[in-house]
Amino acid sequence: MSDSATNNGAGTGAEGSPHGAGDGTRAVRAGLPEPVKHEPTLPGPVFAAHFHLPGEPTGPYTYGRDENPTWTHLERAIGELEAPGQDDVETLVFASGMAAISSVLFSQLRAGDVAVLPDDGYQALPLVRDQLEAYGIEVRTAPTGGDAQLDVLDGAKLLWIETPSNPGLDVCDVRRLAEAAHARGALVAVDNTLATPLGQRPLELGADFSVASGTKQLTGHGDVLLGYVAGRDAGAMTAVRRWRKIVGAIPGPMEAWLAHRSIATLQLRVDRQNATALKAAEALRARPEVTGLRYPGLPDDPSHKIASQQMLRYGCVVSFTLPTRARADRFLDALRLVEGATSFGGVRSTAERRGRWGGDAVPEGFVRLSVGAEDPADLVADLLRALEESAD
Repeated sequence: MSDSATNNGAGTGAEGSPHGAGDGTRAVRAGLPEPVKHEPTLPGPVFAAHFHLPGEPTGPYTYGRDENPTWTHLERAIGELEAPGQDDVETLVFASGMAAISSVLFSQLRAGDVAVLPDDGYQALPLVRDQLEAYGIEVRTAPTGGDAQLDVLDGAKLLWIETPSNPGLDVCDVRRLAEAAHARGALVAVDNTLATPLGQRPLELGADFSVASGTKQLTGHGDVLLGYVAGRDAGAMTAVRRWRKIVGAIPGPMEAWLAHRSIATLQLRVDRQNATALKAAEALRARPEVTGLRYPGLPDDPSHKIASQQMLRYGCVVSFTLPTRARADRFLDALRLVEGATSFGGVRSTAERRGRWGGDAVPEGFVRLSVGAEDPADLVADLLRALEESAD
């Protein structure tokens, strides 16, 4: 892991986060307003479709589809985590991760442009590709691993990177790809969902946009749908903001408040989940029926070298393959501490056989395991017991 993983970086937040803070300090104070006597530390959600607005429409809050004070606190919090100490970074929150993804792609691309996407990324990307092509945008794809997207960059307007990829957990060199894309005049967006801002900071690696689903580990409790875009270029972010206004893909104030509250425990959750994910991966690696095991934190993982150069933490997701679909189903049914669910990043471990959806190029026995905050020994014991019980 990189040197910055040991000191967790340093920086300053826009309001409540001190200079030189570590990730834990930054997370618990991110986005908080200046303290006011008798007022709550984190103000409650503001439920308002409109605001008092006599005279000329000046000031930050006019109409509920444009701005909301609860979003503002959350956006500042996420910005402090994505780009500590960098006041020129703007963050915008959305109703979901897909809303955030769509806002970048459809606000930056026009008919005749070329976009480069990963062919092993999030399951909804093929749907995005169909829509882009319907609008006259050429879409090229290449795998995440081996920086293969480099080979199809010429003439591109935007490069979309997903690293680590979901669900295969391949990692690409963000710095290398960003430099190559910029040399060709292309913008670079990185899906940072799996890593979170405490695992990777794409803007510091050269990306123009860091995009993520806050539904996953950022909020971590499986009770909020959320997305966000962080970027440094004012013009590009103005276009993203305009797209949000046109489409109306805005989060509710309660969701935004819950997300902000949850960020306070992000560093605690991430460190626990990442450490347990490594233990789970090590235990699974020793099992003869497990093949194709991937976790970037394993020293022998194909992505470990580049992940160690650009990631602060390796994530909470482990993927592997069992011999057959039936074996994978029996294994999942035998688990007691791991819930069957299609999301990841929550405090309760989840797993699923990804082939059941039909959209990922994975074997029938492929399992994506999201490691939660259970005691490591208990979770590992549950995994090993389920493997035993599911054997033919």
